[in-house]
Amino acid sequence: MTGPVRVARRLLAHELRGLRSLGLWVARRRHGVGAGDRAAAYTGPQTSTLFAFAFLAVVETVALALVVPWPLAHAALLFVDAYTVVQIVALHAACVTRPHVAGADGSLRVRYGQLLDLRIPAALISGVRVERRYPEGRVLRIGDDGTVDVGVGNQTTVTVELAEPVAFVRPLGRTAYARVVRLYADDPQGLVAALRCPRVIVRETRGPGGAPGAGRPATVAPDARDLVTRE
Repeated sequence: MTGPVRVARRLLAHELRGLRSLGLWVARRRHGVGAGDRAAAYTGPQTSTLFAFAFLAVVETVALALVVPWPLAHAALLFVDAYTVVQIVALHAACVTRPHVAGADGSLRVRYGQLLDLRIPAALISGVRVERRYPEGRVLRIGDDGTVDVGVGNQTTVTVELAEPVAFVRPLGRTAYARVVRLYADDPQGLVAALRCPRVIVRETRGPGGAPGAGRPATVAPDARDLVTRE
């Protein structure tokens, strides 16, 4: 697949996921958060900024409607501004409905709206701590040493160290590798506690004849991968 085609397909996929996120947002549902998982929101520092951009786009639309005398140009500008507002709101909806997720198995899913989805198995998390940093530039920054910053409002609050590199897909489709992940969470202490806490899996035994639910629940110790020492 050529570069321009890959980028076009990724951009289209992002837009479709953003529009679907609007439906999830209205329905007050979240994507990819299962039973026993802990969702970690990250929209705090950017909500007011995104809606300020949306408001400015609306103001621009009204101003141009009063200034531009040509109907065709006015219709084109109206479409562009309306679509811009929809995309801004869709990004906010995606960030709300696609939070970071500390899995019940000790894994971590680092996300930013519909643009990024980085999955880290529990066995590869060697250390996690609350650490506030202020990286400059874009939301996603990837260093030459494998340090990945997923910042919101030019800050990160949680640092996750990995035992070995984890592959993930960048927003435009290229593959990258992370050794250290720094992310922003509204409640960093809660996210760190969820990742440090060992999990116990409850399985239901079967009674005579294999009938489900006939026996008593059996508690199974966590897999050895879930008992990795975390700082």
